[in-house]
Amino acid sequence: MRILVVGAGAVGGYFGGRLAQAGRDVTFLVRARRAEQLKQEGLQIVSPYGDVTLRPQVVEAGRISAPYDVILLSVKSYALVGAMDDCAPAVGAQTVIVPALNGMRHMDLLEERFGREPLLGGVCMVSTEIADDGRIRQLTKMQSLTYGEVDGRITPRLQKVDETLRGAGFDATVSTHILADMWQKWVRLATLGAINCLLRGDIGEVASTQGGRETAFAILRECCAIAEACGYPQSAASLEQQSAQLTSTDSRLTSSMYRDMKKGGPVEADTILGDLIGRGTKHQVTAPLLQAAFVQLSIYERSRSIAVTSTTR
Repeated sequence: MRILVVGAGAVGGYFGGRLAQAGRDVTFLVRARRAEQLKQEGLQIVSPYGDVTLRPQVVEAGRISAPYDVILLSVKSYALVGAMDDCAPAVGAQTVIVPALNGMRHMDLLEERFGREPLLGGVCMVSTEIADDGRIRQLTKMQSLTYGEVDGRITPRLQKVDETLRGAGFDATVSTHILADMWQKWVRLATLGAINCLLRGDIGEVASTQGGRETAFAILRECCAIAEACGYPQSAASLEQQSAQLTSTDSRLTSSMYRDMKKGGPVEADTILGDLIGRGTKHQVTAPLLQAAFVQLSIYERSRSIAVTSTTR
């Protein structure tokens, strides 16, 4: 299957790079600057599983001449609208879109743009970042991609996608409950992001502080209450895992949203926290700690936007 990976950043670059390394037919849809960087220096991955430099196929927006079989979409939520515009010419009658974004809002936006038929659900679990020199650094050994039909069926197209993605150097798994999987990841991300960004510390720092664990657990309860009200109660196993994670005093765990904020970059506050709070409000579920974290991040984004505007004048 011909695969179009939208972007060659921390997530798309990693999974797309592993697919290309395994011999799959992969093309990266990138902007001119990234395209030139990839042509000059290659796609470089620094990983506990071994470093690699690839010379990938690339295409720039406006130069797609035919549909692709699979579109792997893993951009940040604030880049989604532009990414949909760029990849629209690649969407044909048989194209399958595998999104691996955070939250659930992207599913609504993709359906509005392309209809429900091309969409699978997707969850990626990987800790990567892209350095200033364009290299993709894998921070932990976690690397999985889960995908499935929204209605839970095992379809011929899903099986074909699975055959293409398996055996490419990361864990690839079909799910018959992909929406529940997406909600589970959303609860984890929102909990971790709110803890880090509201309390301004990693999990170990929070857990070691008087009242830190109690505050972390209160944030987790708010996220779980919203998920349950929306029809996706969290499993006992997931809650046990998260609870153990939140009490580890030697943990350096942080969310990508917190790391982005510390670097002064844009954050996904609207999709990870704002949309979750909004869905809770529709079901009369209040979440004051999540709201406080969202307000803080909104102030940060406003200040950042003013600073960026002032710099570019």
